[in-house]
Amino acid sequence: MTCVPLGEEAVIAYLPDEATAVRFAAAVRAAAPPWLQDVVPAYASVGVFFDADQIRTADAIAWLKKHAARRGPAPAEPRRHEIPVCYEFDLDLPRVAELTGLPAERVVELHAAAEYTVYAIGFVPGFPYLGYLPEELCGVPRLASPRLRVEPGSVGLTGRQTGIYPLARPGGWHLLGRTPLTLVDVADDFFPLRVGDAVRFRRIDDREFREREGERLPMN
Repeated sequence: MTCVPLGEEAVIAYLPDEATAVRFAAAVRAAAPPWLQDVVPAYASVGVFFDADQIRTADAIAWLKKHAARRGPAPAEPRRHEIPVCYEFDLDLPRVAELTGLPAERVVELHAAAEYTVYAIGFVPGFPYLGYLPEELCGVPRLASPRLRVEPGSVGLTGRQTGIYPLARPGGWHLLGRTPLTLVDVADDFFPLRVGDAVRFRRIDDREFREREGERLPMN
């Protein structure tokens, strides 16, 4: 593990892989030293934020390296979520089919068949970066010109990742569909997806989309 200072009140720890980073973040949270303020995993790195009045950066790094060397408890099973997606909202499906050389129906089948891990939350509050796509869907670039508005619930992909826009924002990912569920409510502090969670998409039709529009993703 390599640790790099991030300003005077945080350290970024780089781990060998994503799974190790998720386990390490959980172990640091569970240890809960008095100086710890926050733990933010993202792919194979973990940001550790601390109270600089209680501990120096060098001592925080030493603690983290010592803690990483210990054999912690077996990782808990990830929380699992099923998210319905209407692929009839397929703004970019024809382009994705062309870029991957696959029939459009096969693109949808592959996207909905995989189980994804939430590797990071960012860009906007609650946006889950989900990986990794089936090999046949990897390599699709971002749009040449980002959209000025992407509707909440839109499901997109680029590179090796897929993700869900929880709020209306500009965006440059290719869009395959939309979920009717609410994934974020900032005012109510509702953020049901966390790093390390497992996500599967379930294909639905337009009728079910309309019936369930506005429902909240259940908190597991």
